[in-house]
Amino acid sequence: MSLILRYKWGIASALVILAVLLFFLAPPLADLVEEKGSVQLADTFSSSKASAILDNAGESEETISVVLEFDQSFDEQEDDVQSLIEEIESGTYPVDVDVISLFDSDEIKDQLVSEDNSVALIPITIDGSSDDAVAIGEQLQSLSMTDGEVYITGEALINHDVDVTSQEGLAKTEIITVILIFVLLLVVFRALVTPLVPLLSVGLTYLISQSIVAFLADWFDFPISNYTQIFLVAVLFGIGTDYCILLLSRYKEELAAGHDIQKAILTTYRTAGKTLFYSGLAVFIGFAAIGFADFAIYQSAVGVAVGIAVLLLVLYTFVPFLMAVLKEKLFWPSKKVGSHADNRLWGALGKLSIFRPVISLLVVAVITVPFLIIYNHNISFNNVDEISADANSVKGLRAIESGFGIGNALPVSIIIDSEDDMVTPENLAHIEALSRFVAGLDEVDQVVGLTRPAGEELDELYVDNQLNELSEGLNDAVSGTEDMQDGLQQISEQLRQISNQVSGSTDSDAGGSLSEAATGLSQLSEQLGMVSMQLEQTQDIQTASAQLAAIQQNLQQISAGLSQGSAELEGASAQIGELSAGLSQLADGVDEVNTGLSELQSGLEDAVEFSSNLANAEYVRGTGVYIPDELLENEDFQEIIDMYTFTDGTGLSLEVSLKDDPYSVEAIEATREIKAAVNQFVQGTPLQDMEIEFSGVSSTNSDLEEISSADFNRTVIIILAGLFLTLMVLLRSWTQPLVIIAGLVLSYYTSLGITELVFVHIMGYSGISWAVPFFGFVMLIALGVDYSIFLFDRYQEEKRIGVREGLMKSMVKMGSVIITAAIILSGTFGAMMPSGVLSLMQIGTVVVSGLMLFGLVILPLFIPAIISLGEGKDRTSKTEYEKKAL
Repeated sequence: MSLILRYKWGIASALVILAVLLFFLAPPLADLVEEKGSVQLADTFSSSKASAILDNAGESEETISVVLEFDQSFDEQEDDVQSLIEEIESGTYPVDVDVISLFDSDEIKDQLVSEDNSVALIPITIDGSSDDAVAIGEQLQSLSMTDGEVYITGEALINHDVDVTSQEGLAKTEIITVILIFVLLLVVFRALVTPLVPLLSVGLTYLISQSIVAFLADWFDFPISNYTQIFLVAVLFGIGTDYCILLLSRYKEELAAGHDIQKAILTTYRTAGKTLFYSGLAVFIGFAAIGFADFAIYQSAVGVAVGIAVLLLVLYTFVPFLMAVLKEKLFWPSKKVGSHADNRLWGALGKLSIFRPVISLLVVAVITVPFLIIYNHNISFNNVDEISADANSVKGLRAIESGFGIGNALPVSIIIDSEDDMVTPENLAHIEALSRFVAGLDEVDQVVGLTRPAGEELDELYVDNQLNELSEGLNDAVSGTEDMQDGLQQISEQLRQISNQVSGSTDSDAGGSLSEAATGLSQLSEQLGMVSMQLEQTQDIQTASAQLAAIQQNLQQISAGLSQGSAELEGASAQIGELSAGLSQLADGVDEVNTGLSELQSGLEDAVEFSSNLANAEYVRGTGVYIPDELLENEDFQEIIDMYTFTDGTGLSLEVSLKDDPYSVEAIEATREIKAAVNQFVQGTPLQDMEIEFSGVSSTNSDLEEISSADFNRTVIIILAGLFLTLMVLLRSWTQPLVIIAGLVLSYYTSLGITELVFVHIMGYSGISWAVPFFGFVMLIALGVDYSIFLFDRYQEEKRIGVREGLMKSMVKMGSVIITAAIILSGTFGAMMPSGVLSLMQIGTVVVSGLMLFGLVILPLFIPAIISLGEGKDRTSKTEYEKKAL
């Protein structure tokens, strides 16, 4: 420290110059957060794999939706919708866009217009990044309708609004924090100059820290998020001010003792400086341990460890400079100098916890247990709650929810990738079977995909419906043969009449020929009857087709004979000539029957081919689905193929709409069940050898829940182990660190109960934001351990007079420091409340309630009571202590 004081001007100038240079040279941390600070999951998770598949296939375009909410109805405002689509299509954009018009087909219209005609969607696919999507979304904000509202929404726009809200919240937090700290320091020191020391020191620390973090993020992909800057502000200003109070208070005492400036500074850093160092080291270890997390969002709090390291540097260099330069003026205009007075509140609490430990523990239980009981671990993954309901993207999402159901707005996508062509009858049959299976799950509203473009089963794909149609066709064939049988019988009778007339009017053999033709037709009619009966009873299409071919051949011969007979009768008497005309009509009738038989036979041949193909399609047995080749060649079906496949048909997607809100915990559990069910269903099918992954909000949140839970458990163990070892070395005890950590953990879970009570049971939110338990734990444990070090570092000096007496003296001497520090640190986190960002408000509630609970209940009542019970060997009574004190 003597060396630092000797070169104080050079060191202080170097720090200021460094801060200025870094401020101007470092890339803006806010821009880096928006670029790199999104939720990023490891490559091993399904949603990450799905994104990789789509990226490799060139299908990773961003999608936004223009949401139209009609005052009247879609039917009455179709012209307005068409005009909007044309306006969007004619726009100039930084990248290529594809606008899906709901007028392209009835199927698309059914999907994009709500059943009650109150809401319609215009999806826009953007061949670019999320930044491009945001830019285009902002460009489309000018769209409007005469009778209705136009909203622009999409995942990229919602995430952007979260970032903007966070940055606006950060600006509010910074201003409120500075004002709050200045006011609190005025109250504590009753001086105008003193508050400037922590503000200047911590401000310098913050500028240097955020610049270093920005460089690390830009050059080495150091983890950052929306939380990084806010935590830097809250933690640095909070504990930085606490540490400054600790130093300035001791410095004030040394000056009051009559020491000169240099000796006062040296003594301050030899005593309070040591406590500061160990406290800072404990906090640094707590935040550095986050680096062992796998999740980048959690790792982003490691930036605070960088800030703590810089803070210690500034406190050991810049603050001594201010002390040496300002001297006694540092406390201007206050002239009162003295040490901390004994804290009466902590004195009263200490007497209870040290001399009545059981009663003290009962008091702690009465305060904490109710909150522990009501805590149900209600967790929310809904990042829409992070932003105002007045945001355009949120309004659009709510409009979709009211018109289509929220599940349809943000479906789960099943991505299936193969090395071979997916668009084959066998694969499509199994895809439809999978779609039917998923659609039948209780959690699923509908499945949209290649085999069900409108979200409903296509009856013509299912064998039972196909066979039913075949059966109906055969029944029609039977009816047709019966009709043709009746026609042939009538022709036969008319021929007999003509034959009799011809025989009585001429010596020609024509009458006999006609009689034979009549007999032949009568026989063919009987044969048709037999075919009809056999077809109806046996459904033997192939035999019936062969029999009809024979009948058709005989009919052709009879038709030829009738034509010849008609020609022979021409030129006979007038009466016979008239019979010739009738005979010609009968021949035409026979030809019509023959044509009908040809069509019937052709239909039966098609039925034979269908039945044969159906019988040879082995996949039918396991799926109940048969895909005719002509379906694959259909032009309309080709458009559907293009919509739901990628990479030239080697991959495809299914869109699964859930019944629950995609952001809800229920949707996460539903997605997890869908994943397990799908993976089990495809076993034993051609799909089992394909890569099947899941994307979408619910899938991402499902993976997020998994990694966040695992990271939380692992990181908690690392942090607690690191703090335990630090405390064990500092306090030279293993029991005291255990009691301290137990008290911190008790404070943490009680504060979670308080937070859940406020935000879930009172304010009506679905749960505590998923990041709150982790960050709340890190903040509360890492910062709360400071106060324990303040108390027990003093206790190490006082315990020589006895455990109980030493504890009591330490508490009354350090109570004011700890309460002041807790209030200041709570104030910096309380400054998060006006930010408007839900997760920050909840983290602030956890930390504020936890710190105040720890500073006023756990540290003075719980921890001393446990230590008094376990280590109070002298068993000094309350009366004896009071006598000694007098």
